[in-house]
Amino acid sequence: MMHFDILTLFPAMVETVLSESIIGRAQKSGILQVCAHNIRDYSENKHRRVDDTPYGGGRGMLMAAPPVWNCWQAVLEGAGAGERVRTIYLSPRGKTFTQEDAGRLAQYDRLILLCGHYEGIDQRAVDAVADEEISIGDYVLTGGELPACILVDSVGRLIDGVLPEAECHEKESFEKYLLEYPQYTRPEVFRGEHVPEVLLSGHHENIDKWRLAQAEEVTRLRRPDLYQLYLDKYKEK
Repeated sequence: MMHFDILTLFPAMVETVLSESIIGRAQKSGILQVCAHNIRDYSENKHRRVDDTPYGGGRGMLMAAPPVWNCWQAVLEGAGAGERVRTIYLSPRGKTFTQEDAGRLAQYDRLILLCGHYEGIDQRAVDAVADEEISIGDYVLTGGELPACILVDSVGRLIDGVLPEAECHEKESFEKYLLEYPQYTRPEVFRGEHVPEVLLSGHHENIDKWRLAQAEEVTRLRRPDLYQLYLDKYKEK
């Protein structure tokens, strides 16, 4: 079973999101487990305070190191012997998350996801617990909870048994640097627009060729950066 441990000040926020849809069903079937750990429960302050003003001045509050460290240690103590564990701090300073990262992280047995809030976390705690920092994009959010949910969803769906067939994710956007081809369903005609004839032909080889050509064209037009990677790695010279 794949384990995701989310260290957060707002456990209900991630529990609500990740209890639904495919990830929720995977948890109920025992394929993966998502546990939200409230960092506030590990505060050494009698008022459960977890933040303080930053040294050197500046606006806002900073999450203190001790509660983060204590929470992380408690999670590690609950890990099984021999588990491959990796701790990730969700941070705008991190490397931008990609599908390749999702595949890499899916190889671990347990991912510990640290969510910052306020103005972030005391650097000493980050240095002590995080194996890497990951960003989901070049913008700022109020905390790491939504990025953590995105990472769990992206990685979790790659775990065997979460999706009905491996093909479900092998032919999707970003696999082999291509965006997904257009898809259609009934009715055959909608507002005068017909489903492409090749998709009605039943000729699977021609359908596959059409889909690849469409994926290449969509990627070339919308994501030339990805298209160049595709040409460099997969397209015959």
